[in-house]
Amino acid sequence: MSQYRFLFADLRTDQTLDQLPVQGVTFDDYIGKTGALSGTIPVPDAEIAARVKKAVVPGRTALWVERGPDLWWGGIVWTMTPAVDDRGAVTVAIQAATFDSFWDHAILRDTLEAQQMDQFDIARDLATYATDQEGGDIGIRIDYSKTSGVRRDRTYSRFDATRVREALDRLAAVENGFEWRVQVYREAATGERVKRLQLGYPTITAGAAPVMLTYPGNVLNYSWPQDATGMANTWQSRGATDNQNQADQSNPIMSTLWSYPEKLKAGWPRLDGSSDYNTVEKLTTLNEHAKADLARAKDPVVIPSIRTRLDGQVTPALIGSAVRLRIRDTWFSDGLDADYRVVGLHVTPAQRGQQESVELYLEAA
Repeated sequence: MSQYRFLFADLRTDQTLDQLPVQGVTFDDYIGKTGALSGTIPVPDAEIAARVKKAVVPGRTALWVERGPDLWWGGIVWTMTPAVDDRGAVTVAIQAATFDSFWDHAILRDTLEAQQMDQFDIARDLATYATDQEGGDIGIRIDYSKTSGVRRDRTYSRFDATRVREALDRLAAVENGFEWRVQVYREAATGERVKRLQLGYPTITAGAAPVMLTYPGNVLNYSWPQDATGMANTWQSRGATDNQNQADQSNPIMSTLWSYPEKLKAGWPRLDGSSDYNTVEKLTTLNEHAKADLARAKDPVVIPSIRTRLDGQVTPALIGSAVRLRIRDTWFSDGLDADYRVVGLHVTPAQRGQQESVELYLEAA
């Protein structure tokens, strides 16, 4: 059984406060959305209760997960729920989220403008704004070494009270956009725990040679969902209300109606899609959003997941890495041999009656 350690630290200083046992743990991390951790701290006596009360304060406590010498997960404890069962046993359930969740609580209180600025620089300015506010520095490093080569105009009005996380997501989710996440790792030379804003254009990539995964083999099982509920072959987005002439009726600006007519010719029914961007005032920016939304919706969503044993090849550093997946079974009777990119993972540490495993979420390369 691999040894996991759960370290609780002050969010702003990263000073370790305590190491506590956490049971029934699962945790995940992704590109493009916030990862989560859940688990339960057993509280057998008053001494442990006092330690938990001191070390675990929702909203100001960081939680780090170590597996052996490596750092596997980091985030913020947002909820804790002490409870007692019918036998009088006390436990504290906790819920935590990766460090990017902090920017859900950071609001742009000033107007920020960018003209023909690299989209990476705009993203870094948004992150820096949050960091520069009093109490806003939680130690996320910002790397200024890379550019995307894509320049954009953006205005974030203080009257819109935009959250930094929302601004980053919308900046990235346009035609010719990028990916971002807050990566955690341990500095090899110093052993320091690191949080870093990771940017990738057009995608985040990691590693060199692809990791080989096979079923039957090191893959225990797999799931291959295909979801067309959000599919669309036409799209139009709504922007901010055009109220320059107060005497006229106010209406939102509308993007061009974009479509994939070849889908209809191929026999697909017409599937309409729409989205709202009520702070976007420029038609060019609104069109970039609409085209990107349609591109994501044009086909059924297929995000295969595979559950594999944890070994030296499978670690959280795989996020963004290439894998080569080979499957031969009843469903893939002719055999599957294809390249994918890891876009997320879900870890279940070994528990009573359950072996340690990791579920990898894949995207076609």
